[in-house]
Formats: sequence, structure tokens, C-alpha cells
Amino acid sequence: MATANRNLSHYDKDSIPDASHLKIGIVVSEWNEEITEGLYQGAHTTLVECGLKEDQLLRWNVPGSFELTFGCKKMIEELKPDAVIAIGSVIRGETQHFDFVCSATAQGIKDLNVNTATPVIFCVLTDDTLQQAKDRSGGTHGNKGTEAAIAAIKMAVLGK
Repeated sequence: MATANRNLSHYDKDSIPDASHLKIGIVVSEWNEEITEGLYQGAHTTLVECGLKEDQLLRWNVPGSFELTFGCKKMIEELKPDAVIAIGSVIRGETQHFDFVCSATAQGIKDLNVNTATPVIFCVLTDDTLQQAKDRSGGTHGNKGTEAAIAAIKMAVLGK
């Protein structure tokens, strides 16, 4: 559990591999757009700060988090990135829909990691409230998009 008011997105740039030779894809859910755009901005900024060239940053949008698996799969097949970040946000409601979407999305991303040679980074917030999502997409707990970008760089160079 994150500690109250602790930003978990700080990193030492000198300890991160150079990303200038990489091609990284980001698939972004349009659902809960305020949150997913915040996550995207965190990932984008971090990737560029770590040397990724703007023309090597690929972005596709999908309607919701459930569709992230298919979007990532197609991006891997068609554009052949070194890593893909799946960005989404699912906020608990009054029905079991939350549980089904979260489970299916997590399983789908796991399956891509098992069945392809391209790492797919899980950057899907699964929060109980909108405030929790805001806190993790650029708020008091930092930006999980930043953390996903660092993971994408590290995983992309792992296999090279």
C-alpha cells in the first residue's frame, strides 16, 4: 500500500538505460480520460527524458481497459515495438463489472507477456474512487505512467 502523501515516481535518471535506440508503444484507454491522459503524460515525459526519440514513441487509443489487450497485440504485430505500455483506469462502481474488467485486463496483459517476445507493461489503475485514481496519475502518490515508462525501458533492453 502506498504511504499517504508519498510520491513513488521519483527515479534516478542515471540508473536508467538509454532509450534513444528503442521504439516504445503506448496503448491508451479512452475511458476515464482525465486519468489515462495524466498517465500518458507521465509516461511520455519520462520516456523522452530518458532519450526516446519522439518519432519512436507510438500511441494508439482504444475505447476502454478491456480493449487494451487487443490493442497491444495488434501494435506488437503491426509496429513491432521493443515494449508496449498498456494504460487504463477502472474505478469501482456498484456492480461486479469492475471485477470482470480488472481480471480480464490483467489476464490479457499477462498472456501477451507469456506468448510474445515483446514486454507489455501493466499501467492500469484499479481504484475504489476517482480521488485515488487522481492521486496515482499525477497527484500526491506520483504518476504510475512514469513508473510504467521506467519499467518499459528496463524490460525492452533486457532482451537485447
